[in-house]
Amino acid sequence: MALVNIRRDVSDDFYRYKMERLQTKIEGKGNGIKTVVVNLPSVAQSLARPGAYVIKFFGFELGAQTNMDPKDDRWIINGAHDSAKLQDHLDGFINKFVLCKKCKNPETDVVIKDSRILLDCKACGQRSDVDLRLKLSSFILKNQPKKSKKDKAERKAARKAKQNGNANGNHSGEDGSENGSNENGSNDGNGDADSDDEFQKMQAEAPEVPREVEVKEHEWAVDMSEAAVKARQAQLPDEFKQKLSIGDDEDEDGEGGGNTVYDELGNWILQEAEAKGSIDNVDSIDIYVKAKDLGIEAKHRTVLVLVQTLFNENICAQIPKRTSMLKQVVTSDRHEKALLGGTERLVGSLSQEHPTIIQQVTKILQLYYVNDLISEEVVTKWGTRASKKYTDLATSKKVRKAAEPFLTWLEEADEESSEEED
Repeated sequence: MALVNIRRDVSDDFYRYKMERLQTKIEGKGNGIKTVVVNLPSVAQSLARPGAYVIKFFGFELGAQTNMDPKDDRWIINGAHDSAKLQDHLDGFINKFVLCKKCKNPETDVVIKDSRILLDCKACGQRSDVDLRLKLSSFILKNQPKKSKKDKAERKAARKAKQNGNANGNHSGEDGSENGSNENGSNDGNGDADSDDEFQKMQAEAPEVPREVEVKEHEWAVDMSEAAVKARQAQLPDEFKQKLSIGDDEDEDGEGGGNTVYDELGNWILQEAEAKGSIDNVDSIDIYVKAKDLGIEAKHRTVLVLVQTLFNENICAQIPKRTSMLKQVVTSDRHEKALLGGTERLVGSLSQEHPTIIQQVTKILQLYYVNDLISEEVVTKWGTRASKKYTDLATSKKVRKAAEPFLTWLEEADEESSEEED
């Protein structure tokens, strides 16, 4: 079944929030004609809203009767209504009852407090009001869901929402807003979006970096022999030196050693960077398509190549640009470990000419975390022991030492959440 972006105004192929296109079936005739929304449960689940909210919204917009809680999952609207028309009305529901008013992200929860309906955004931490004058607002207030205890996933989402507010700093949302206020000019989150002192200190230690770096001109060869690969690496601009050392990590998949498709992908990316004047000018979609053509878009070693070629000393500014594409590649714990390992190697190679890169480790991990590229479990385990798998042991220890503020924050935030529930 065809998928569409939850926000249909977003044309990004890598936009992570998808839903099924509405499918309808018209039954009956005359006064008994009706429209069955075949896949409404799936669409409602993608929006994290009860199906009753969606079908009732359609009823209010169309002036038609609807069934509220069908036991057979046949969600019906009286009258004949085509899919395209309902899809347009669904956009209205999403804008009013799903999207965060600040960042326009659909990752929100409905919170009912003091006869107000709030959208609690797990992406930016903002809480914004839903217009109570809307007909569906009255329905929601009269049909409040049962309250349940927060589970571990919800606690994590709350921590990430707080952290993301600091990661984004003063970046404006897609609606142009630069502060934490909602459309009425007030901040409904009160203290919910504020970070603790430790995290603010951690943020202060991560310096801002310029967004662009130019790649020096360079002549590229096409010979893929081992000697040629090493020769090209030796001639690369400083920011790319030692990045493509992936052939020494033989693993159970037999993907290590020698000249491989991974070398081909890495060298192709660097050639594109040289041709376009900067690695930041190489399109993410083109990179993903190239990896797919080589048949390695799902391999964890591809993550190693991407980290070492797409990022340089401006990594903190580059991560947000590459997040959508990386989410298509980083799909398991093993991929997350490769992301962290590749970052270790990158930091180690850059630290020779850019010593301050070590100070950015906390911010790098923070950006990975808030963008769902690494999980709490994987990064916590990674932080417990240095390893020489991806870089020398001294560098590995140095990177983990620099990561301590972030790891400590994670641990303390988890303890605080647990205490709140006890």
